[in-house]
Amino acid sequence: MKQALLIVNLGSPDSYAVADVRRYLGEFLMDERVVDFSKWFRTFLVKGIILNTRPPKSAEAYKGIWWEEGSPLMVLSERLKEEVQAQSDIPVGLGMRYGNPSIHSAIQKLKEAHPDLETLRLIPLYPHYAMSSYETVVVKAREVVEAHFPDLELLVKGPFYDDERYLTILANSIKAALPEDYDYLLFSYHGVPERQIRYSDVSKAHCLRLDNCCAKDSPAQAFCYRHQTLATTEMVARQLDLKAGTYSTSFQSRLGPIKWLDPYTDKTIAELAQKGVKKLAVVCPAFVSDCLETIEEIGVEAREIFIENGGEDFTLIPCLNDQSDWAKLLADFGTELYAKKIETTA
Repeated sequence: MKQALLIVNLGSPDSYAVADVRRYLGEFLMDERVVDFSKWFRTFLVKGIILNTRPPKSAEAYKGIWWEEGSPLMVLSERLKEEVQAQSDIPVGLGMRYGNPSIHSAIQKLKEAHPDLETLRLIPLYPHYAMSSYETVVVKAREVVEAHFPDLELLVKGPFYDDERYLTILANSIKAALPEDYDYLLFSYHGVPERQIRYSDVSKAHCLRLDNCCAKDSPAQAFCYRHQTLATTEMVARQLDLKAGTYSTSFQSRLGPIKWLDPYTDKTIAELAQKGVKKLAVVCPAFVSDCLETIEEIGVEAREIFIENGGEDFTLIPCLNDQSDWAKLLADFGTELYAKKIETTA
């Protein structure tokens, strides 16, 4: 077999033990595309402050969502890989950007099982382009291939936020989980600092620099996380025939005092409840696998915020996880033509 498919997700600690969580957070937060400060300040911030204070709290959060089989993200990703493999004509591997199995070990495993491997087709499991998600996976994979597998051709699937097949699968998944009598649907995406949107602007004159920039055509939108998330919301809303005023977009998981994309999910949920929304549903399209950010941050923390501010019924829409139609789409992505140039802003 001369071709293989590698799907790559975010990753998870090996366990909810404080030491494993600290190790995972160290790798995650020391990534210059996640915490995009200078190396000396990032090292001071992460190793000098965050890793000395945050791991116990994060470990407790992971413990609260941990399944008997392990981390939900890892279990669901493994199930997805098996489902993709069942629908693919080429070998399928699974890697994680942080933690285990690493991208390196995943490629090594594919190479050992298929010594004649010549072409690796990479799908970052992120529908939207962001420095801290899609871009870091592609850059890391490129570094690994160049350093350890120089004879391997790497082909990359671009962001698929506007792929009609993906949008239909996402819309159908939401529809299947929506209560019939819900009042409001919130699309909550992972947050990024506003400055990362500007960094990714290839024109250096469009993103967050023009009024209503996301609605104005620009080459920058190929790399603009904000534009792509807003586009996903609107395209799915059309498929679901949602009425204006019954849905919106927000951003979660911010860190520190700097300006992140808004509106913020926690504040939005509180405001919706205060304005009289009693039955709220939340979907998290930036995540394809349920994880700490969906199960705990939205399913637990956001639910508490909603109830405390007068809400009554809260529904967390599951991620696509290992759905058969989603796995089939990934298998199809793996057999379609790919651009040989790895498109990133890096």
